[in-house]
Amino acid sequence: MLHTIISLTVRDVRFPTSLEQHGSDAMHTDPDYSAAYVVIDTDCGLKGFGLTFTLGKGTEIVVCAVEALAGLVVGKSLQGIVSDFRGFYRLLTSDSQMRWLGPEKGVIHLATAAVLNAVWDLWARAEGKPLWKLLVDMNPKQVISCIDFRYITDALTEEEALDILVKAQEDKQHREEEMLKEGYPAYTTSCAWLNYPDQQLQQLCTDALKSGWTKFKVKVGADLQDDIRRCRLIRKMIGPENTLMIDANQRWDVAEAISWVSSLAEFKPLWIEEPTSPDDILGHAAISKALAPLGIGVATGEQCHNRVMFKQFLQASALQFVQIDCCRLGSVNENLAVLLMAHKFQVPVCPHAGGVGLCELVQHLILFDYICVSASLSNRMCEYVDHLHEHFTSPVVIHDACYMPPKDPGYSCEMLESSVQRHQYPEGDVWKQLKNK
Repeated sequence: MLHTIISLTVRDVRFPTSLEQHGSDAMHTDPDYSAAYVVIDTDCGLKGFGLTFTLGKGTEIVVCAVEALAGLVVGKSLQGIVSDFRGFYRLLTSDSQMRWLGPEKGVIHLATAAVLNAVWDLWARAEGKPLWKLLVDMNPKQVISCIDFRYITDALTEEEALDILVKAQEDKQHREEEMLKEGYPAYTTSCAWLNYPDQQLQQLCTDALKSGWTKFKVKVGADLQDDIRRCRLIRKMIGPENTLMIDANQRWDVAEAISWVSSLAEFKPLWIEEPTSPDDILGHAAISKALAPLGIGVATGEQCHNRVMFKQFLQASALQFVQIDCCRLGSVNENLAVLLMAHKFQVPVCPHAGGVGLCELVQHLILFDYICVSASLSNRMCEYVDHLHEHFTSPVVIHDACYMPPKDPGYSCEMLESSVQRHQYPEGDVWKQLKNK
């Protein structure tokens, strides 16, 4: 069957996480985890599901952008798309009029990610495989054919990327078996959102330690003395042997970041995440250079627009940990490019997954990275947040603080229809009830 796409629908789905301060950080004090949720229908009844992550207000803008792209998708066959996936990616990102809204960044790129995520989900379902397995089973040339190398060949050529994938074929089966048995290492962000009170923070850390967690991230950046107090509290709870990371969510100027993080160096954080503007590549490079003697790396990427910016971050030695995101970049296609560039520059990938559906999505990519690209777990881990998984038909499975490879066909981001209806904004029951309070 050709699986011709006959319709694409998108809905504004929001969860009122701000009520309990879930997701709160120094810059985003009241996030409502939300998604522009896409469903692709085909003539044979098979569906594809995709989303892009937002924080509440503005989701309606992303919805409009998805609707603007729908005409480029409806009428296409799945076979036609995947036989020239690079061409289809360029069709969405290079429309001669709509690309002016980006190009390949901002709202239009978030919308592109939602659409492409749904297409990848459709492909994996058509093949009867979870997405990570679909990718792992591709031969290296098939993987390469999905990637747009435009603008990055000065850092990674198509031939170099192919060579990376060919070399990683060795022991690939062993690594796949290892992942199926043991899972991919994770860290937790759920214990220390910025506005959690100390008692809650302590209880969550206690529970996490009992469940086998050894890697913890703390939100910082609002008040230095409070950061010192909270980092001391968490370091005391988790002990010197466990891993601590800190995340400022873009709060500081460059000099301020260096000074502030130096004041937190006694707590031995592995990295400082998003210390300054996510667009400031040279600023990140300066921070990286200044913090290196303290043994603190710089991590960023959750709001890095595209593969071109990642290229420059890597070329400038401006980050020591690459944080890919399934909805900020142009879906799997563009993330594949970043995984391969990161490997060439020997920088570990530690994906961002703080948000609704992001854990479900990114687990597939990091499994592919280990099995088919990096072949290493050194300094690598995937973020996990314990929020909203109950709204998905195939929620993540965590065992001993590791992501267990998904088994259901698709990209794992199909939501329960009952959850979508209840949380659709503004007419869902959840939002009607909040409005009436």
